Amino acid sequence: MANLGSLLLAMETGLAIGLIVAALIIGAAVAVAITVYVLKKRAKKRSEQKLDETSRRVEEMLSEARAEGKRIKKESILEAKEQELKRRNEFEQEMKEKRAEQQRIEARLNKQEDALERKEAELNKKNESLDAQKENLNKKLDEVSKKQEILSHQHELMVQELERVAQLTKEEAKKLLTDEILDETRHDVAVQVRNLEQQAKEEAELNAKNIITLAIQRCAADHASEATVSVVPLPNDDMKARIIGREGRNIRALENATGIELIIDDTPEVVILSGFDPVRREIARLTLERLIADGRIHPARIEETVEKVTKELDQQIKAAGENAMFEVGIFGLHPELIKLIGRLKFRTSYGQNVYKHSIEVANLAGLMAQELGLDVNFAKRAGLLHDIGKAVDHEQEGTHIQIGADLAKKYKENAMIVNAIMAHHGDVEPKTIEAVLVQAADAISGARPGARRETGSNYVKRLEKLEAIGAGFQGVEKCYAIQAGREIRVMVKPDQVDDAKAMFLAKDIAKKIEAELEYPGQIKVNVIREFRSVEYAK
Repeated sequence: MANLGSLLLAMETGLAIGLIVAALIIGAAVAVAITVYVLKKRAKKRSEQKLDETSRRVEEMLSEARAEGKRIKKESILEAKEQELKRRNEFEQEMKEKRAEQQRIEARLNKQEDALERKEAELNKKNESLDAQKENLNKKLDEVSKKQEILSHQHELMVQELERVAQLTKEEAKKLLTDEILDETRHDVAVQVRNLEQQAKEEAELNAKNIITLAIQRCAADHASEATVSVVPLPNDDMKARIIGREGRNIRALENATGIELIIDDTPEVVILSGFDPVRREIARLTLERLIADGRIHPARIEETVEKVTKELDQQIKAAGENAMFEVGIFGLHPELIKLIGRLKFRTSYGQNVYKHSIEVANLAGLMAQELGLDVNFAKRAGLLHDIGKAVDHEQEGTHIQIGADLAKKYKENAMIVNAIMAHHGDVEPKTIEAVLVQAADAISGARPGARRETGSNYVKRLEKLEAIGAGFQGVEKCYAIQAGREIRVMVKPDQVDDAKAMFLAKDIAKKIEAELEYPGQIKVNVIREFRSVEYAK
């Protein structure tokens, strides 16, 4: 029972609590609803107030806008009126300017019309004058036509009379006259052609002399005149016996090893080496000098020394050939050709060293080719190889020209190089200008005073001829050739040759030297006139 009472009590308590909670909830809901209602009312009132205020502001703004619009409209109307007035003024000003320009144009047109009217009047007058002249001219043409007919008839009569007198028809006379004119024209043309050819030859000769002179001046090569026989000095005459050896075994061994003949005669302290091969002769000379310096002279020592000297000389020959290439400035030669060029160092021709001669010819040909705008390397190469045959001409049959051409072909040189080698003495026609330059350079190198032994007498004769040419003119007192024939000094008699004549005398002597002498370079003619008055005070 107690539990049931407790349960009932609990249920009543829970129900009371539920009712309280429900009442609280309902009260809260009602309070919320009342609050919401009050807020809506207030919000509606504020909204209405704001709407009224907004409406009032809108009305004020509309009033202001209407007033502003009226003001702007008024200003626009005023501005438009001002613009219209301004444009109207501008238009009126422009129209005034155009009217003034039009008036000026009308004035110019009026003046031009007046001028045209005047010119038209003048042209009408001229046309009238021309018509009158035309009529006069037609009358004169008629008169001329009549006269021409008369003259033509007279000409026919004269031609007939001339044909009768000359016994020639008109065509025959015309042909005869044409032939005479053609003959005279051919003669005149031939004279002019001859004069032009002579002038061209003179100019070409002058240019050639200038080029050769310039090349000679720029080429400063040494000239060596060497003998074909080598001489070895001995310290004493007792050395001759040691060189000969017992029963001549030493001298035979030396001659067999070198291929050179030793001449031991009565000449004191000298041994002469004779042979055609210059390289072998040089080997023999060096061998003999070393044997004399060493003092041991016997066949075994001779053979050993000859072999050693031969190897050393081969190296010198190769080095000489390479030096020649470098000095001239060409490259790409075959090694055997280089050795042959080096062998030329020991070869002489008419006493002139062929090695230095070849280098000089190469340099001269190159300089002349440069002046003429030709192939310098080709000219130098042909000049260096032009005498290559002389290196072995004592070993092979034939001329040095043919041998040199064969060597160039053998070692694959250009066909034009071969032609230059064959043509440098005029045996064949040169195919290139460079080949002609090699000819000229070879002649210049061989013709220089002192370059060859046989030119010594010619050199003396040239000096004598120079002096004879200078002395052959009237008024010359003395004449001297100086500076190896590069200058001639002419002393004249002052009472027979004045200053003006001295100038012409120098030109005449120079012209006569050019006409009668052949010489490289140029010769200076120096005419000297001196007048002295001497008195003695006693």
